Amino acid sequence: MAAKPLFHSSAAFQKTSDTSQISSAQFRSSEVEQTHFRSSSFSKRNPALRMKTSRDPMSLTQEIVDDKQKTAVLTESVPDLFSEMKHRFLSFKKEKYLADLERFKALAKAQAPKFMVIACADSRVCPSSVLGFEPGEAFVIRNVANLVPPYENGPTEVNAALEFAVNSLNVENILVVGHSCCGGIRALMSMEDEMNSSSFLHNWVAVGKTARSKTKAVASKLGFDLQCKHCEKESINRTLLNLLTYPWIKDKVAERQLVIHGGYYDFTNCTFEKWSLDHGEDDNSSVDNQYSTKNHEFWS
Repeated sequence: MAAKPLFHSSAAFQKTSDTSQISSAQFRSSEVEQTHFRSSSFSKRNPALRMKTSRDPMSLTQEIVDDKQKTAVLTESVPDLFSEMKHRFLSFKKEKYLADLERFKALAKAQAPKFMVIACADSRVCPSSVLGFEPGEAFVIRNVANLVPPYENGPTEVNAALEFAVNSLNVENILVVGHSCCGGIRALMSMEDEMNSSSFLHNWVAVGKTARSKTKAVASKLGFDLQCKHCEKESINRTLLNLLTYPWIKDKVAERQLVIHGGYYDFTNCTFEKWSLDHGEDDNSSVDNQYSTKNHEFWS
């Protein structure tokens, strides 16, 4: 009789042990399922990691670490850029501002630039760097492909700047500066004839469609790159003519109070062409039937 309880006790122990193993297995299964659920849920919120979660855990962990390291490097590089910018600003303050303090004090009260410059937004063609304009010498506006819409197109930031420069600052010269390898002109030349686009870029460069049409007419046998180069210069002349659609500009040009110039900067060989638009009968280089260019110069 004494052995019977021992037998029952051993069976109970075996049963308890089996139950414990089953519970442990269920716990591990539940833990894996929860981990998978968290990983799946996270990957749904983060599509970039969706592909990674299908790989083995060690690979996923390493890739997450790599991504964090890349982000850290990118974050660290931003202060370096501003550190360099700070150095440049302090150099400007020491070498220019403080060295010519009286002139900068005068500029703080008023500006009287002789030039308005309309240049491309391209980072390689900063007019102040290329042409050496100092603070107070040029009122500058920059946009894609250095375009000016005609007067009838209505208000834009370009003609707002024109109105202020011509009527309030009384600039004596407007210089439109185009350049080589212009991405805006390439976009213009790549457009289809009757393209309706939701692209801001295409809708903007369409201002130059007259220059594009003339380029296609006279340079159709040239390769695309040479057509673009031709259009870069043709677009400048079309912009000069668009300036004359503004009544206050046309009147001042006629009264010889304002002169309109074109310029072309070729940064592939660092040369600059300059010419002036004139309304006269004795000039040689025809822009159209009414206006022509003069005083053409080539700087190299």
